[in-house]
Amino acid sequence: MRGDRRLFADLDLALDAGELLYVHGHNGSGKTTLLRALCGLIRPEDGEIRWNGEDIRSLREDFARDLLYLGHKNGIKGDLTAVENLQVSSVLDGFPITEQQAWAALGRIGLDGHEDLETKVLSQGQQRRVALARLLVNRAPLWILDEPFVALDKGAVELLQQVIREHVAGGGMVVLTTHQEVPLTDGIVKRLKLGWRD
Repeated sequence: MRGDRRLFADLDLALDAGELLYVHGHNGSGKTTLLRALCGLIRPEDGEIRWNGEDIRSLREDFARDLLYLGHKNGIKGDLTAVENLQVSSVLDGFPITEQQAWAALGRIGLDGHEDLETKVLSQGQQRRVALARLLVNRAPLWILDEPFVALDKGAVELLQQVIREHVAGGGMVVLTTHQEVPLTDGIVKRLKLGWRD
C-alpha cells in the first residue's frame, strides 16, 4: 500500500540459485516498493517474504549478510575517495577487502585514474561506478538492484550486464528493475509486470 492506494496484491513468486527476476512496470507501479520489501526495509501489509524457507523478519542479520541492495542513491560519501568508499562499504557488508582489492575492483569497473579522488569531484556516472564496484567484491548470493544502469555510458552498461551474468552463472540470484532496454532482460529470465493493464 502507498497511502490508501494498493500497488499490488496476490504476488506469489520464488527465485532459485542461478535465476534473475526482472521487475518492470510504469512509473508508480510499485517496483521500488517491492524491492525495498524484499530487502526487509519496509513491511508488506500482508504475507511473508522468505529466505531459505524462513521469514526474513526472524533472520535479520543472517539475511542481511546474504543480500546486497543497490537503490536509486549511490550510498557513497563525497569526502571519501573511491577506494575508501569501497573499503568502508565492504566492511559494512561483512566482506572486508584490502586496499589492493579495492583498486583492482575500481579499475575493472572503469575508474582507472580516479580511484584516489574524493567522490564529490566525480561525475554522476563515475559515482555510480563506485557504488557498483561493490558487486565485484561482495559475496552475497542475492543482489537486489533498483535501476542499476542509470547514469552509465554504453561501455559501463555492457560491463554491468556481464557482471550480473557472471553472478547468475555462478549460482547467484538477482532481482532488478530497469527502464533501459538491455539485452540482459531479453534473455531467459523470470519476469514480473506490475501495474500492467492489458
